[in-house]
Amino acid sequence: MRKFLAAGLLLSTALATSIAATAPATADDGKAFEAVLAGHAILPAKTLIPAPADAPESLKVSGKYTGKTPARISAKPTDGDALPFNGQPVQGFSGIKTLGDGTYFVGTDNGFGKKVNSPDAMLMVHTIKPDFANGTIEMVKTTFISDPDKVIPFVIVNEGSETRYLTGADLDIEGFQPIGDKIYIGDEFGPFVIAVDAATGKVTDFFETEVNGKTVRSPDNYAVQLPNPDGKRPDYNLERSKGFEGFASSMDGTKLYGLLEGPLWDKSEGAYENVGGVDASRIVEFDVAKGAWTGRSWLYPFAANNHAIGDFNMIDESRGLVIERDNGQGDAELACKDGASEGCFKEPAKFKRIYMISFAGVEANQPVKKVGYIDLMDINDPDGLARLGKREDGRFTFPFVTIENVDKVDDETIIVGNDNNFPFSKGRDVVAVDNNEMVILKVGEFLKAR
Repeated sequence: MRKFLAAGLLLSTALATSIAATAPATADDGKAFEAVLAGHAILPAKTLIPAPADAPESLKVSGKYTGKTPARISAKPTDGDALPFNGQPVQGFSGIKTLGDGTYFVGTDNGFGKKVNSPDAMLMVHTIKPDFANGTIEMVKTTFISDPDKVIPFVIVNEGSETRYLTGADLDIEGFQPIGDKIYIGDEFGPFVIAVDAATGKVTDFFETEVNGKTVRSPDNYAVQLPNPDGKRPDYNLERSKGFEGFASSMDGTKLYGLLEGPLWDKSEGAYENVGGVDASRIVEFDVAKGAWTGRSWLYPFAANNHAIGDFNMIDESRGLVIERDNGQGDAELACKDGASEGCFKEPAKFKRIYMISFAGVEANQPVKKVGYIDLMDINDPDGLARLGKREDGRFTFPFVTIENVDKVDDETIIVGNDNNFPFSKGRDVVAVDNNEMVILKVGEFLKAR
């Protein structure tokens, strides 16, 4: 469990006493910094674990509703070769925390990508131990999330069961912060924040999301219901799958900072929130002790419209790491050319960056500063450490559609990982499904950027 420091100027204090004379940040990308590959470890895509013995029978096989429609697939389950699967895939790491002893805390997101196709995908968090010398990742511990005390206010898939294990049709968990004896989790569907007991995975707290006094709701929120064709449009202000993707905490663990994956809809303006005409997402502050939103939020300005957030972690009292990405996948060297459509990437990855952002001197409701970035499509690999994707030019790329894990390891390095969306994403190879990959990047100068 991470220890939080009380000394020094805390993020919440720094922001509350920000200097009004400081000019608001702009959407400037800041300085580009080099990243050097220092380690590469892989967890095979076909890593499955059994459902707990006390789980309903329906959870013993996963992926039964992943066809072209949510109708049940009648095919015989496999051990990872084709859907459905015997057991639960570990795939889809989304959100990472450095624990300081060579292990990392990660979470598996909602399962198979959508609310309608994931009612048999169990929600779980893990402790993992990458071995960068050997290129492997050990699964140390898995904790399944459940709601036996009925803290969650809406009907869940396993409502009538005694254990009430949660599934990817209930929540889409994307960001995690271990604080004390609890794990705080950011969800995309609501978007919601829940807290679970770190030892048992049982839900202890549930919170709706508010920005400037207004509840934030996506089409997947339980309170949003489709009307009749001639009825009034329901009240929601966030796109589907654009809830909390980044989920950071202050260094002392007193505040949480949920970063929405996409911008809020401003009904009065008839447009999504933006900075200078470019999409901007909200970073919303939550007081852990009070169990309430503070009423303060900031804007994260995207580099371009239709970009998305991957992950967010603070590294000190006023600075944080944010993954910003496009929706492409695959190395541009394997892009389709001359009319080809097979054996190549039709929409290769072009924009996969990690930004250093700063809250220093930034008032609430203003855009945070982007002080610098590293390009995950242009990593230096002078020692040939890449275990997959090795190139003759000594460069290494991380060409995945969803890169959803970043945290500081020490003053020189960060860890970065993909969400492999098993068994759907193919970014490393045009044929083989993606593995879970973790890399250590040496970025000392980047970590000093202010």
